[in-house]
Amino acid sequence: MTTQRTRSLGRPTLDAVAARAGVGRGTVSRVVNGSPQVSPEARAAVQQAIAELGYVPNRAARALVTQRTDSVALVVSESGERVFTEPFFAGIVRGVSSGLLETPLQLWLAMVQSPIERERVEHHLTNQHVDGVLLLSLHDSDPLPTLLEERGLPIVLGGRPARMLQPGAQPAYFVDVDNIGGARQAVEYLSGRGRRRIATIAGPQDMGAGLARLVGYREAIQATGSGVNPDLIAYGDFSEGSGAAGMRRLLEVCPDLDAVFVASDLMAFGALRTLRETGRRVPEDVAVVGFDDAPIARQSDPPLTTVLQPIQEMGRQMARLLVSRIRGDELPAPYVLLDTQLVERASA
Repeated sequence: MTTQRTRSLGRPTLDAVAARAGVGRGTVSRVVNGSPQVSPEARAAVQQAIAELGYVPNRAARALVTQRTDSVALVVSESGERVFTEPFFAGIVRGVSSGLLETPLQLWLAMVQSPIERERVEHHLTNQHVDGVLLLSLHDSDPLPTLLEERGLPIVLGGRPARMLQPGAQPAYFVDVDNIGGARQAVEYLSGRGRRRIATIAGPQDMGAGLARLVGYREAIQATGSGVNPDLIAYGDFSEGSGAAGMRRLLEVCPDLDAVFVASDLMAFGALRTLRETGRRVPEDVAVVGFDDAPIARQSDPPLTTVLQPIQEMGRQMARLLVSRIRGDELPAPYVLLDTQLVERASA
């Protein structure tokens, strides 16, 4: 038998839901507001009544009671072109969305690069509009984290700030991968394969990932007993074009290099292009290892040996840490650090 939904004339009210569920108005309010202080039976009855009546909470009224907006922001300090074309950002967004699934929180996304974009976003990021903020792809000079903390908004950073690698740095709430360990593992792998002139194309040094991956490279080189040669270090901005340019500079200065650790897969893709254009065979003449294990790593020619970082899990953990901060939960640590893993393919 098909059961027809029974709807009241006009917009269903909280009282109508309470009457249908056979509970008090306060119980319905607690269910709608996500309170744990409701029995499973009462919660199920209220949820069934909400479905049958088609009840939609009045978000404005709810915000007055809970002092919450049920919205969080993901602010990415990159251009829209990079955010929507580079796999890293898509993976973070999928992970954050997954981490928010079991909460009432809605996610909105903003790209901040121009002064106009920054002014618009800074104006919106208040506790009247969002309950918390996730910040991604930050440079150390960015004033946004300090501004948001002064406004009393919980924030979580995607990636450890570069300043956190300095002794005595102030703690921050962040989620990151073991960039130092992953980079060290990549260089140790190349050294173990008999490579002796190992170069690197590092990321931006005012970003935690760029700085940490260079630290890991330096540590692994020093562990071989040879000093770090500054001529074997080039710098990029994690883009394909900067990887191609960095590889070109390295070959001009050190044409006899036999391996390169590249701090992102997109930069490694650019480096492979330069090596082909200059007649170097990969891996016979120059072995290449990237960092990310993005889809491009499996599609490159040859397929790219790389360091896997769990991007979606990073997004999930960012969301979970922010939700805990919003709720005021006691946290064992202000950060989450995820493991990396070397993925062997043909380029090394």
